[in-house]
Amino acid sequence: MARDPKPVEFRATSLDDLRAFPDDARRMVGFQLDRVQHGEEPLDWKPMQSVGRGVREIRVRGADGAFRVIYIASLGDAIYVLHCFQKTSQRTAREDIALAVRRYKRLVEDLR
Repeated sequence: MARDPKPVEFRATSLDDLRAFPDDARRMVGFQLDRVQHGEEPLDWKPMQSVGRGVREIRVRGADGAFRVIYIASLGDAIYVLHCFQKTSQRTAREDIALAVRRYKRLVEDLR
C-alpha cells in the first residue's frame, strides 16, 4: 500500500537557491527529492555527519556542473532542505558546510 509522500520544507534561501539551478539540474533534484518523499533513497547521495546526525547530501551532475542538496528526512514529519548549491571544487566549501550546520541547528531549535 502506497503511503502519503512526506512534505518538503525548504529552509531559509534553499528554495531560491534551487530555483537558480539550470533546468536539467533542477529536474534531477526534483526527481531525487520525490524519491525521498516516497521513502526511497536518492540514486546518488552521501551522509553529511559533519552537518548533523541524519543529514544527507544529494549529488547531481548536469551539463553545467555538479550540484548538491543538503537535507534531513529523519526529523519531524517533513523533509527539510537545508542548503542547495553548485560545487566549484572537489571538496565541499567550508562556507557551504557552515551554512548547512547553522540551518540544521536552527531547525532542531524550531522543532523543540
